[in-house]
Amino acid sequence: MIEKVVHIVKLKDKKTDFKYWQSQSVEKRMEALEEIRQEYNSWRYGDWQGFQRVFKIIRRKQG
Repeated sequence: MIEKVVHIVKLKDKKTDFKYWQSQSVEKRMEALEEIRQEYNSWRYGDWQGFQRVFKIIRRKQG
């Protein structure tokens, strides 16, 4: 039989993921972000993934 355990924690004492992610390298953070983005796109748009819009980047003359 599994015993239920409840821990009551003050909101200000609640741990956050901020310190963990700050300790990770930029590459690991970007990999995690890309994984989240892919999961969201798969959920939101199904198997079809592509650009919704096409953008053209132009270089403007300064001056």
